[in-house]
Amino acid sequence: MTSVTAPAKKPANPNFSSGPCAKRPGYSLDNLKGAPLGRSHRAKVGKVKLKRAIDLTRDVLGVPADYRIGIVPASDTGAVEMAMWSLLGARGVDMLAWESFGEGWVTDVAKQLKLKDARILKAGYGDLPDLSQVNFDNDVVFTWNGTTSGVRVPNADWIPADRKGLTICDATSACFAQRLDYSKLDVVTFSWQKVLGGEAAHGMIILSPRAVERLTTYTPAWPMPKIFRMTNGGKLIEGIFVGDTINTPSMLCVEDYIDALEWSQKVGGLDGLFGRADANTKAIADWAAKTPWVDFLANSEDIRSNTSVCLKVVDPAITALPDDKQAAFVKSMVAAVEGAGAGYDIDGYRDAPPGLRIWCGATVETSDVAALTHWLDWAFANAKAELA
Repeated sequence: MTSVTAPAKKPANPNFSSGPCAKRPGYSLDNLKGAPLGRSHRAKVGKVKLKRAIDLTRDVLGVPADYRIGIVPASDTGAVEMAMWSLLGARGVDMLAWESFGEGWVTDVAKQLKLKDARILKAGYGDLPDLSQVNFDNDVVFTWNGTTSGVRVPNADWIPADRKGLTICDATSACFAQRLDYSKLDVVTFSWQKVLGGEAAHGMIILSPRAVERLTTYTPAWPMPKIFRMTNGGKLIEGIFVGDTINTPSMLCVEDYIDALEWSQKVGGLDGLFGRADANTKAIADWAAKTPWVDFLANSEDIRSNTSVCLKVVDPAITALPDDKQAAFVKSMVAAVEGAGAGYDIDGYRDAPPGLRIWCGATVETSDVAALTHWLDWAFANAKAELA
C-alpha cells in the first residue's frame, strides 16, 4: 500500500478542542500580570476585578440592564444545576434534549429532583425536537447549542413573549458566537472555557427579572446546598451579582477572562465574534461541499452549529462497516492528525455517533481551519488505504 503524501502546511495553532477551547490569537501569559495573586477575592482589589468581569460580560454580550449577571462555581454545569435546583418545581417543566448535555439535565430532573410534572421532548443526534410542541405554561430547560451534536436552535422565534413559565437556557457553546434573544430567555448560563477560550472551573449565570421574582417568591421542597443558594430570607443575595462570589474564585482565571473580553472588544465586539465563528464554519462547509466522504452531523443547514462543528464519515465503504469498526476508523484518523501535530482533540464526543468535532469559535483562525481540512483528507485517504 502506498501512503498519501502529507500536506505541506500545518495549522499555526492546532488546538481545536471544544472545551477548554483555543486561546485567543496573540495570547500570552504576560497579559495576566495584573492578576492580584495572593490577595483575597473579598479585598477591594479582588472585588474590582470580579465586577469588571461582570461589567465586561454585560457590555460584550449586550445583556439588558435589568438582568443580573453572577460568577458561580463549577463551570456551566454548576450554573445550570444552580438554576434547576433553585427555580424548578413551582410548575411543570418541559425538558428538551438532542445531545448528551441536554440528556444530563433530563436525568437530573427525573432522578435527582424527581419532578413528577416533567415532560421530556427528545431528538436524536443531528435533529431538534419538535419545538412547536413545547408547553410554555411550563418552565422549559434546553441547550441553545448542542456541543456534542453540532445542532443549535436557529433562533428564539419559537419562544413566546407572553410565556407563563421560565426559560432556562444552557448557552455555554453559544454565548459570544450566536445571537441570543434575552427577551425570550429567563436564565442563561455559560462557562469561561468555551467560546472565548478562558480557563475552566468558573460559570456564569444571567437572570431576568422574571427569574429573580421566582427566586424571591418560591421555596423549593428539597434542601438547598450552600453552593446553589442565591437567596437569603426570601431576598436575593445581591452581592453575587456585583462580584461577591459564593466560593473562592481563581483570580488568575478572572484575569484571563477579562483579557478575553477585552480582546473581544478589539475585534469588533459581538458582531466581530459572530463573523469570526461564521467564517471558520464556512471554511468547513466549503470543504465538505466538495468532499464526498464527509458531511455535517446536523441534518439541515439552518440548525448547524458555528462553534462545535460535528461531522460524520459518509463514504459507503466506511458506513458499511459494523459500528465498532466505524468508530475505530475515525479514531485512526484522529490519531494520525494528532500524531502529525496538525490538529488536537478533534474526535467526536464519547456519547455521540463516531465522527469528528472541530471547534470553530472566534478564537480560532480561519486559515488554521482551512489547513486542517487538508490533513483530514490525508488522514482519511491513509486510513481507507489500510482497509484495502
